[in-house]
Amino acid sequence: MTSMTRRDFTRSAAAGTALIAAGSRARAQTAKTVTLGGSIPFSGSQANTGLNVYEGYKVVVKYVNEKLGGFKVGNELCKLDLQMIDDASDPQRAVTLIQKQIDEGVNFFLGSFSSAIVLPTVAVTERARKPMVQAGGGSDQIFTHGYRYSFGIYPRASRQLNSFVAMLKGMKPQVQTISIAVTNDPYGLPLAAGATEALKEAGIKLLETYKLPPTVNDVSGVLSEIRASTPDVLLAITHEDISTLFVQQMVSTGTDVKVLYMPLGPEIEQFRKTLGKYSNQLLTLIYWEPRVKYSDPIFGNAQAYYEWYKANSSRVWSNQSVAASCCIVCYVTAMQKAGSLDPTKVRDALAALDFTTMYGRVKWTPEGDGDPVLMGPTVGQVQNGAPEIVYPPDAATSKLIYPMSKWAERT
Repeated sequence: MTSMTRRDFTRSAAAGTALIAAGSRARAQTAKTVTLGGSIPFSGSQANTGLNVYEGYKVVVKYVNEKLGGFKVGNELCKLDLQMIDDASDPQRAVTLIQKQIDEGVNFFLGSFSSAIVLPTVAVTERARKPMVQAGGGSDQIFTHGYRYSFGIYPRASRQLNSFVAMLKGMKPQVQTISIAVTNDPYGLPLAAGATEALKEAGIKLLETYKLPPTVNDVSGVLSEIRASTPDVLLAITHEDISTLFVQQMVSTGTDVKVLYMPLGPEIEQFRKTLGKYSNQLLTLIYWEPRVKYSDPIFGNAQAYYEWYKANSSRVWSNQSVAASCCIVCYVTAMQKAGSLDPTKVRDALAALDFTTMYGRVKWTPEGDGDPVLMGPTVGQVQNGAPEIVYPPDAATSKLIYPMSKWAERT
């Protein structure tokens, strides 16, 4: 069988669709409650993206419970109960909340947002032998401790920028130099390390790597050095708030580059609204796009999911919201394949998953992160206020704008 990548837009009906209980037959039974626990940053520095993740969880729970009337595990009808508590973007608070839920008997967990929060919480669920499926943490450290009960929708951070470097290598006029600005945190550092290795192999010269503290209110010093060295490309591995600051201060200081790539920020609607015309032509990673034609065992296909999401959410979809929805699709599918709600049996079924969802192909490495080929990102660019896929060519929804317009020339 030919290997499928995330770019294969399959039109086939999902074989797993038959596993979902539907209609009056399901509703005639008394449903068993399956609790999905976890924490989410409803407040604090990661709140905006955290709310995107939470929205992705909510829309699937509503669909399964209300539209389908539940789902069957063996002969037992089940419904989902989403119990996500505000961790206020605080890793220690998240650890305390997760431990409390474990003590109260919760067996299945969804992840928070940001590797700094996911990393300590998966250690807690691992000790308790409770599965966690998450779409908020990509740090290599999450997947290199030998954890067996942790599953991440994204590839580990060090593998997430391979497609971006491949694009740079083939650009005309040829890209010669790059500088990296990276937040000194569990997500940023391995992402930068992976990119550095890929850049070396591609023959693109790395001028400088600037390490930023997790909280920063001024990047003008870094920008001064960038203007002095004039790299062709700036790779800014920062979370949404610092990505916004970077662009604002690049504009105010006239720091122009030919390519500005930000893995986190441009894919989020609020980021683009805040920056307006200055968000255009920024590059980012894209894991999903509403025009894909993936099949799905719960919704039927990606378009049906997208229509449901739009009708049942006040927040515009993002990479994180769709990936979060995929977490629950994986849980429901694994529970049905296991024919059991025993956490260890569900864990084993999760580890063995290899199927197509509305998000794309899901297959995990033995360490629990997304397969880097099957589940890796495309390269997106903001054009006219919305993200478009510009690489690879066979998945592109628009042509790359290169080089970027200078900030002072934006209209």
